[in-house]
Amino acid sequence: MPDTPYNPNRRTLLAGASALAAAAAAPNATAQDAAAVPDFSGKSVLITGTSSGFGRLTALHLARLGAKVIASMRNLDHGNRPEAKELMQIAAAEKLDLSVVEIDVTNDDQVASGVAAAEGIAGSAIDVLVNNAGIGMAGPVEINDMDATHLMFETNLFGYLRMARAVLPAMREKNEGQIFNVSSQLGRILLPNIGMYCATKFAIEAMFETMAYELAPFGVEITIIQPGGYPTKIWDNGRRYVSELMERADDERKDAYGGHIQMAQGLLAGGGSTDPMDVPRAIAEIIALPAGKRPLRRPVHPNTAATDAANTAMAQIQASVLGGGVYKNWHDAVAD
Repeated sequence: MPDTPYNPNRRTLLAGASALAAAAAAPNATAQDAAAVPDFSGKSVLITGTSSGFGRLTALHLARLGAKVIASMRNLDHGNRPEAKELMQIAAAEKLDLSVVEIDVTNDDQVASGVAAAEGIAGSAIDVLVNNAGIGMAGPVEINDMDATHLMFETNLFGYLRMARAVLPAMREKNEGQIFNVSSQLGRILLPNIGMYCATKFAIEAMFETMAYELAPFGVEITIIQPGGYPTKIWDNGRRYVSELMERADDERKDAYGGHIQMAQGLLAGGGSTDPMDVPRAIAEIIALPAGKRPLRRPVHPNTAATDAANTAMAQIQASVLGGGVYKNWHDAVAD
């Protein structure tokens, strides 16, 4: 059957000559083998939200594995932001191929200029985008005013879409690329009093799984990373955002939801004692896999039982809907 945009062949679309050559050289390689000593020399990676947390750790981890890393953050202050200066000092001391560009993912102009700068540094299309910049906020859904809601969706969802739309034209022209989207276990599992955050993460799951099917004909792969709780700065920032939200909230709602608000504040107490390096290690392992073998989703946490169950159930449902007819080839190209 001939290849067409509506009838893609998995190897033609997602593997490509270079990946086939790599697979032929190591036909029995497993995911663990590929991740053991990956060499990302010549691979460009653009990461958002690298001032702290998963973004910062991923930038340094991938650069140490040889990647050309373009680390982005907002409020760069002409390179004087302390977090940016620290990254560059580490890069200089370790001779890492790491650059910093300014991108506020809520700003259309900065996304366009930042991605253009990143592509200039890379010398061509970005090979890998890691959508990571995000904020956490807790509180009963009714307490979340429109300012809080807009901020959450502008950052966590629309920011991811802005970045994807900015890098995709060059990726499609090159007929290859990888977009990681840091979601959450709360993109599959709901908890009361953090519902607006869940809503943004559920939306990421839906948007980027859909894009995975739509991008199959263009050789661009999507992976959704689903971390559980980890001790990163998102908790500190979340407490600040909630404090600001409570100052704006009216007394009637605060009185009505008093117990809920206490529970919400408890949800932002911290991420436990888990190792945040689990996330960059997972991303590196997946990058190292041959094209066409990278998973659509990867839960990351010592306990992923609930997320695994939700992913399995939804994968079965999607297969029943998309596994035949006009969408079959697209589904087959991206299913785990």
